[in-house]
Amino acid sequence: MQGLHHLVVVGGFGGLQLVNALKGAPVRITLIDRRNHHLFQPLLYQVATTVLATSEVAWPIRHLYRNRSEVTTLLDQVVGVDPAAKTVKLASGGMVAYDTLVLATGATHAYFGHDEWEPVAPGLKTLEDATTIRRRLLLAFERAELSTDPAERTALLTFVVIGAGPTGVELAGIIAELAQRTLPGEFRHIDTRQAKVLLVEAGPRILAGFSEPLSDYARRSLEKLGVEVRTGVPVTACTADGVTIGEGFVPARTIVWAAGVQASPAARWLGIAADRAGRAIVSPDLSAPGLPDVFVIGDTAAVMQENGKPVPGIAPAAKQQGSYLARLIRARLAGRPSPGPFRYRHQGSLATIGRRAAIIELGRFKLKGALAWWLWGIAHIYFLIGTRSRFAVAWSWLWIFLSGQHSARLITQKETIAQRDPPVPAAGGAPSRDREAAG
Repeated sequence: MQGLHHLVVVGGFGGLQLVNALKGAPVRITLIDRRNHHLFQPLLYQVATTVLATSEVAWPIRHLYRNRSEVTTLLDQVVGVDPAAKTVKLASGGMVAYDTLVLATGATHAYFGHDEWEPVAPGLKTLEDATTIRRRLLLAFERAELSTDPAERTALLTFVVIGAGPTGVELAGIIAELAQRTLPGEFRHIDTRQAKVLLVEAGPRILAGFSEPLSDYARRSLEKLGVEVRTGVPVTACTADGVTIGEGFVPARTIVWAAGVQASPAARWLGIAADRAGRAIVSPDLSAPGLPDVFVIGDTAAVMQENGKPVPGIAPAAKQQGSYLARLIRARLAGRPSPGPFRYRHQGSLATIGRRAAIIELGRFKLKGALAWWLWGIAHIYFLIGTRSRFAVAWSWLWIFLSGQHSARLITQKETIAQRDPPVPAAGGAPSRDREAAG
């Protein structure tokens, strides 16, 4: 093993696709991730909204590669790269040398210069984020049940989702269904159907990546579920008491951020150019300019298509990049010509609106409604890892579709009902109880 070409892969959806596609290749692989699990992020919002359990969308990495002796997994975090020495620096203090390096380190939330909003408006990128949001949603109803102050009850039963891309739309739809169809009858002092779900988008319409007719359909569908959609007005402030939308203040105790992302510092590690979102601007073969043995893929990379538009930061794109890199690395190891530049093949845009409707767009093909929802579900089940996960998710969805009941509604963290969420410290500080207990 020691004499084989050493490939170091750092995290990510595309990184695991690369490792999977290199099975049987004459290469030694070190996979570095700061978490011990692989997360199917497209369904993370369903963990946040009590539809799925964490174990249904995440799998232990070591278990995935237990039968791959050429793969070594390290639970650590990369904090720097030395391209000259061909090493990566780990948070634990160690160094790992590489022959080829692939960075698939993803992205985190972007608050457009207002990082102080993060404690009160968490984003959705990790299991910890999802369980934090889920806890806040459920505790809002519980605290409203205890409150005797009408104004406080109103604020507790107001849920604000900022950003109306697919994640924001999907979150708002399921929160509304939770309040309108799942929880009524379970409380004695409040009517959960009086909850207000507000979806805020600074742009002129929701789901801007879809055609205007599908965007309009999604808006009408959300409004039928009871979601109030506000477009064309930005959020100007977020506090523990609520949000300011334009010049108007809305009292709200639960706020979710779905408005933007910021790439990992991979470009800074490598000393190469980045776009406005911090994504490393890579060559057509996904390599870092001037560093032919270093590749950047997934949400970390800015990759341009032939039409001049960037490759979208979605899971299918990352998987395609991982598969492409596997072909390129195999060709290099065999001394064959490279497969040429990476070409992204768009497999369609999908978004759900609640548990019975969705929209699908693939070129001229457009579909909406219940049939689109079923096709959306089939597509996502296909991408899950393992028969057990596919069966579990399919059963959860079927149960919810038939009964309207969400099963993942346990509140397991330490905070008492009377407490508000503690503030989250700045990056580098001690972890909050919110994040320690999450999961």
